[in-house]
Amino acid sequence: MVETGIDGPARVTDVLDIRPLGGLAEIAKLGLTLAEAKQILARLQQAVVAVQADDHAVLRPDCSSCGQACHVKDWRLHRVATLFGTVTVQLPRFRCPGCGHGETGIAWPPYCRSTPEFDHLRAHVSALMPYRVAAGLLAHLLPVEAGTSPETLRGHTLKAGEQLRDTVTVPPASGASAITITVDSTFIHGCHDGERHLEVRVGNVETSGGGRQVFGAVAKADTEIAVMIRRSLETVGRATDTEVTAFTDGAPGLRSILSEAGCKKPLIADWFHIAMRLQHAKQAASGLSTDTPGRMQAKAVIVPEVERLHWRIWNGKARNARRTLERVRKVMHVFHGERSHRPMAVPSSRKLWHALREVDNYLRGQSTRLVNYAKRYRAGLRVGTAVTEGTANFLVNRRMNKAQQMRWSRRGADLLLQVRCALYNGAFGSGFGNLFEPTSNTVRQSPLAA
Repeated sequence: MVETGIDGPARVTDVLDIRPLGGLAEIAKLGLTLAEAKQILARLQQAVVAVQADDHAVLRPDCSSCGQACHVKDWRLHRVATLFGTVTVQLPRFRCPGCGHGETGIAWPPYCRSTPEFDHLRAHVSALMPYRVAAGLLAHLLPVEAGTSPETLRGHTLKAGEQLRDTVTVPPASGASAITITVDSTFIHGCHDGERHLEVRVGNVETSGGGRQVFGAVAKADTEIAVMIRRSLETVGRATDTEVTAFTDGAPGLRSILSEAGCKKPLIADWFHIAMRLQHAKQAASGLSTDTPGRMQAKAVIVPEVERLHWRIWNGKARNARRTLERVRKVMHVFHGERSHRPMAVPSSRKLWHALREVDNYLRGQSTRLVNYAKRYRAGLRVGTAVTEGTANFLVNRRMNKAQQMRWSRRGADLLLQVRCALYNGAFGSGFGNLFEPTSNTVRQSPLAA
């Protein structure tokens, strides 16, 4: 390593002697191996730190009390974990000869044991994979020795989540003309007694210009989901004249959260949940028995009526849905006593009637929130929370539920979720792991303490 400066001769430091170099007869001998590269990085890091320590030793800070130049009091060794190995730094402590006040000459956080970049990377990788796997990955690829246990990674990740939760929103230069919000819930396994499942609320905020932000929080945790929604709206550019459209299912809790977040416009019933109920009715209708002429005729009436029910709701004519239910009810008596072909299975006629009752009850409860979904779809507008179902999958299920059968504490799951949201929003990390292009409207990050 050669250190060059404006004045004086260059200083040369030997980092590592690589001998002998392998020939090219075998492909495995090509270039440096991972072990050699890690050794070079570790030696180079220690050499660079030694040069920085030498340069720092000649400094004499002024006393913060009286302003006189301080003298060296003593020297202390500090072991600090970095991305490229643990380094030992010999730092002086200073003392004012006039008033006796002590100075450190550095602005490190108290009890500093690692660099912020190292903490940042540990939280970043831990947000994408289990803590134990993340620790093994860092130890395999980088010459890190300290701070790679799963519990250490978990602690740094949760600390980063707390800081991200308290970040300050930076409003964009120009506001958005229209914003669409979709909110839904999913569940993960809890680890404490009496908490078999934890509810996780996730959602998307999208602008008419293509910007997108995701947010999420565990119910009854310290993170307020309404605050996260307001922050996401401000991040993408909500202004006083911005048209905000919100979608959610029939859960009253989610509706109250959106109202608390400032969504004054009436919420729209989610088409995704309506379509699922209609699909259940279609499947049950297609499976009706045709073993008698009467049942064959009844099925010929029911199947088109269920399809017509779908058309009516899709085209904003849900008030006429009772006609379909009445026509189906008039012919359902022919399936009385129907038995399923499989033992202990529910007959298709009973499944159909149960599905139609579910549709009817849902439409009654959401009658004021139904719109002409076909018109919105033709205009290229959002019609439901289907995108949020995908958000719940990549934001929660892949890391915390389906792909990883783990059990979570409420605090641990909530803070990890904050890191994952910031990562996918482009507000945390180097961009690795982002599922969509981050918008130009970012959230100011608070500095991560070492």
